[in-house]
Parts: sequence; C-alpha cells; structure tokens
Amino acid sequence: MKKFKIFLPLLFLLLISCSNENSFIAYDNENISYMGRLSMKPEAYAEIYWPGTSIKVNFEGTGIKALLKDEHGDNYFNIIIDDDSICILRPDTLQNIYTLASGLSPGTHSVELFKRNGWEKGKTWFYGFRTTGGTTILPAGQEKDRRIEFYGNSITVGYSIEDYSGKDRHDSTYTNNYLSYAAITARHFNAEYSCIARGGIGVMVSWYPLIMPEMYDRLDPFDENSHWDFSKYVPQLVIVNLFQNDSWIVNREDTDYFKYRFNNGPPDEEYIIKAYSDFISTIRKKYPESHIICMLGNMDITRDDSPWPGYVKKAVTGMDDSKIYTLVVPFKNTPGHPRVEEQQILADSLIGFITRNIEDY
Repeated sequence: MKKFKIFLPLLFLLLISCSNENSFIAYDNENISYMGRLSMKPEAYAEIYWPGTSIKVNFEGTGIKALLKDEHGDNYFNIIIDDDSICILRPDTLQNIYTLASGLSPGTHSVELFKRNGWEKGKTWFYGFRTTGGTTILPAGQEKDRRIEFYGNSITVGYSIEDYSGKDRHDSTYTNNYLSYAAITARHFNAEYSCIARGGIGVMVSWYPLIMPEMYDRLDPFDENSHWDFSKYVPQLVIVNLFQNDSWIVNREDTDYFKYRFNNGPPDEEYIIKAYSDFISTIRKKYPESHIICMLGNMDITRDDSPWPGYVKKAVTGMDDSKIYTLVVPFKNTPGHPRVEEQQILADSLIGFITRNIEDY
C-alpha cells in the first residue's frame, strides 16, 4: 500500500545548509537515471517540464537530499523511496536543499523524484543530490529495454484524480501523473516512460491557442523554437489519447478558441477525420517502426451516442497501417475527470489490449 504525505517547504521540510554536507553529486552524474523529455544545461542543472518526468538514483546509506529550485513554487513531485513509500514535495522558488530520505535502515536504497502535475505550472531546476553520513551513490540499474510514449490531455496528465469533492479543483495537490493510466501502464511493462500531455489540449482546437500538432515536438513546451530530437528516444509503442477537448469546443461557436481555429463554421466529419489522420501520420514519420494505439476514453467522448470513436476508427482504417490500432474505453458515466479507480480501469483496458495485440512488446 502506497503511503502519501505532503512535505511543504519551510514548514515541515528541513532545509540544510550546504556548508555541513559531505558530498555533492551533480545533476549530470552518470549514475543518475532520468526519464522523460528534459533539458541538460551544461555546468548548471537539469530543467524539468513535462508530467511524469523522473530523476532516480541508487545509494548505499540511510538518507539522501536534493538541491532544487522551482519557477513559481507550483510544481509537485512524488518522492518515491525503494519503489514504495511515497511523500509529496513542493519545491520553493528559492534554491534549497531538501531531505528526500532519512533514518532508513543501513543498506541499499533508491530514491526517485517524479513530477505529478502538468507543465503549465512552470519549470523546475534540479542541481544534484547531497549525501551525508557516509552515504554513497551506486551505479544506475540495468537500462530498461522497453520504451513507451504518450500524447494526451488532462486524462493522461492525471488531472485532479485525487479530488473526490466533485469540484475538479485546479490545485496541483490533486493531480498525480504517477497514478494515471499512462504511468501505471509503463510500470506494468517495466518500460521507460515519456508523457507529452497538457490539460485542455486538442488536435484541432484547445481551450487556449496551442494545439497538440504544435506542441508534440517541443523539448521546452514554453518555447515554440525549442525542438525535441526524436532520435534520442524511440519508443516501441506510442499511445495517443486526444479529441476529448475537440469534441467539446467544436460545439461552442461563441468561444474565442473556436473563432481562432474555425473561420467557416464547425468542422465537418471529413475535416475532423483528416485532422486526426494528419497528426497520426506526423507521429508515424517520427517513429516509422513503432506500434501506435489511437485510444479514446473514458470521459464523455466515448458515451454511446458519441460520433468521435467513429471518426478515429475511420482515420485509422484509411491509413492502412497494420501497426496502428484503435482502442475505445467505455464512458465512465460519472462527472468530471477520471479519479484514481477510473484511471485504473483505463490502465487495465490498455494493458489488456497491448498484451492481446502486440506480440513483440
């Protein structure tokens, strides 16, 4: 059973002066393992943006600390000790050293920092680990031989999945990508994990100017001129779970977002299918050999009378590619975003589909 508690800077979190520390392990040490798209700034820090980005290190000793700084103080990270016990860390806007683990039994341990929330909350800078009391850093574990990448919206981010008030609150304490269907699926297959997602985003139209075809290839999602090198991470499996936001906004002609994207009225079926097909074709060009699952669910886009699953199926059929699949997860029939249990249903559906249909994964 995972155990959660919140560590708040300057309140419950002990901040330790650098002058009393024994050893500093810089962010670019070869024994530190990273997952997700992030930028390594030479002789400076690792810059973190995307949900699900993680930093992990193995060590021998009883505790370890990290040097961090956050842009706005609005990002949250899970501290995962020995792949089990979990606490929540909210880095401050001032550079500080945070105790990640202490008082552990002597021996071999691991600690992982895992970003819970979406990139719109700002950047986080990781400078390195600090060891004390004879703690030593150990070599990284064996590299995972599977890779998986997700493109999605708030469902994939894990937005508000721990908010059971019925309010879908924006506070990042309720968002937890670690318990999203995407991260659960990656852990099930022991795969490296990359999550390119943002709440409110669509393929044709979003709740803001940016759409996924304009975001998918960014390293720094805040910078339109920052481009990801796709050769650095080639997944065997790509999951695309989009269109939920499109399905809402195409019926709201009075909104600025609709007017920004559609000058001639609502898009028709042909336009919608082509937009989806074009995006999947773009992903295919980046990853010629990858399996691609075009997934929908489990909000109201998959209700019984929704035309959107049909649009996706027609797009996939028209592409005539044996490595592109369609998976529709039924409507959860509850208000708001998927909660933890409903994310698990998504994960179970996706894991089962992969197991049945992709023999070499």
